[in-house]
Amino acid sequence: MLNTVITGQATEKTPLLIVHGLFGSARNWGVIAKRMSQDRQVISVDMRNHGTSFRANSMSYANLADDLAEVLRAHGASDGTHVLGHSMGGKATMMLALTHPELVKSLIVADISPVTYEHTNKPLIDAMQALDLSKVEKRSDADAMLAVDIFDAGVRAFLLQSLVVKDKNWLLNLQVLEDEMPKIVGWPDGITSVFDKDTFFLSGAESSYVSRDHRAVTKSLFPKAKFASLPDTGHWLHAEKPREFEAALTAWLSRYDD
Repeated sequence: MLNTVITGQATEKTPLLIVHGLFGSARNWGVIAKRMSQDRQVISVDMRNHGTSFRANSMSYANLADDLAEVLRAHGASDGTHVLGHSMGGKATMMLALTHPELVKSLIVADISPVTYEHTNKPLIDAMQALDLSKVEKRSDADAMLAVDIFDAGVRAFLLQSLVVKDKNWLLNLQVLEDEMPKIVGWPDGITSVFDKDTFFLSGAESSYVSRDHRAVTKSLFPKAKFASLPDTGHWLHAEKPREFEAALTAWLSRYDD
């Protein structure tokens, strides 16, 4: 089973599962998980090949969905759990909802659509693989080395959350993530199932990941989909505008809990 972090106590309110994106971990969502756990239990996971979860050769969304289904059968609510996924985690949760709908009470998808993207994250993987960990004594060393290839300090800071300096090791299976990148940025063809429960697609208004052109295919799979965006926000909306993101999430969940 995936490494699972349980935050807060079980209450009368439906628990929430949080699923991180590519290169992330449950730890990245710790602050939001803690705040959301004030009135409900929150379940966070490290996806396969991330964090301290198991390593595997496949990153297909069918496999990722099955991993999440196993977690929900062990820790979720008997009548379905609210599920939130960001980016790669958003695609994994969409596949979960389509293939295991009985486990999902409602779905919240953060800044991703059920489409194939043309971009690749291979340059980031190349930079991490090229990092000479034998020369890294502190995190600032690694940051300076990565800065040669990765100019964005925020991206470097995010990636470095997965570096264990004392062990000189990445908590990422970089080779498999590189090999499976077409699946990660892709979306499976030939899906015929439909998730006919409430779904909330929340995007960053300045992000390039979600477009109005995606709405037709999104609605074909998630006919009850509702859409909203956070202004002046990019792809990492939960990190850029955490309070606004939390407010939108709380408002969505309150539909079920009032």
